[in-house]
Amino acid sequence: MKTLSELQIAASLDPIQLEPVSRLDLIKYAGASGDYNPIHTIDEAASEAGLSGIIAHGMWTMGNLSKLFSPFLEEGFVQDYTIRFARMVYLNDVITLKANLVEKAGEVFTFKVAAENQDGKVVISGVIKFKLY
Repeated sequence: MKTLSELQIAASLDPIQLEPVSRLDLIKYAGASGDYNPIHTIDEAASEAGLSGIIAHGMWTMGNLSKLFSPFLEEGFVQDYTIRFARMVYLNDVITLKANLVEKAGEVFTFKVAAENQDGKVVISGVIKFKLY
């Protein structure tokens, strides 16, 4: 893999496909984040809320997007992160994380990012600005 500084406009980072979303993932995230809303962990609560099943925390999905930049942490850091939540993520969904370089302004690289489910539908999208040291 190239270093981030070698990337050209329109280049894509290597996509990352996550393991299917599990109930244990969401229970662990609830504990780590303090978000114990039962629609994320209890089937009956999700059903009572009108959902077809428990859903992942939006911030769980958003946090996973940062994995795209883990290989580059020796080069810099995520400076800014803007996300739009588009669809819910359900148990057993397989999420693929993607990033494309859209701008280089000095030491700041701007990426369009997205997470897609197994059906190719975008569940979150946004922009990450990565700043080189």
